[in-house]
Amino acid sequence: MNKWLKALLFLVGAAFLTRLIPFSNWFRILDTMIHELGHAVMTLLMSGSVLRIELNPDHSGVTYSMLSAGWSQVAVSLSGYISASLFAIALFYGYHKQKQTIGLVIISILAITMIIFFVRSGYGLWWLIIFIIVNLLFYFIGGRIQNFYYLLLSFLCLEESVMGPITLLLRSFTQPDHAGDATNLANTTMIPAFAWALLFVAISFWCGKAALQLYWKDRNPVRQSKENSQ
Repeated sequence: MNKWLKALLFLVGAAFLTRLIPFSNWFRILDTMIHELGHAVMTLLMSGSVLRIELNPDHSGVTYSMLSAGWSQVAVSLSGYISASLFAIALFYGYHKQKQTIGLVIISILAITMIIFFVRSGYGLWWLIIFIIVNLLFYFIGGRIQNFYYLLLSFLCLEESVMGPITLLLRSFTQPDHAGDATNLANTTMIPAFAWALLFVAISFWCGKAALQLYWKDRNPVRQSKENSQ
């Protein structure tokens, strides 16, 4: 079977199955957290300032910042979806290397960073606090339960990193003036919003395929050796 088709079918199946898991919808905000954190970090790299970040229960998010006009805005607008896609690869890389515990620590540190520097009130603040507590719980539980939890977060981030750009692409055709980052990029570059949305979709599919290849790899290869006969 073609690797791209296999990855697509696997994503569709995983998207269906994870929705059967209780509270999985709540954990999908992790992808939003990474998306907005990507905007914030790029804003700082472009010598801008981040005022605050909002995370909403409908999985949407907003980063309020001050940034000079020009190509720095392009970099910031690109960073959200791309950060989420790359983060999905990082999660599956951690799974492949059997570093789930370290992965949970890193995710929690990112959430703490959001609280300290960017998210100061509202639903997002409470979500981050509870999320960190849940991560600590599974950190100490360990074993197969921790592994299941880590994989759940990984697949949820993977699905959201792909579905987000697809939803953005559809909106860029139906509501091009309300297509989030694609609209911002269109206003800055004069390139149509759907073209930017299509770029996000292409990047997300490539990253999704790369993430799944890490998942499909043998995590416990057989060690072979040769001994000299006496």
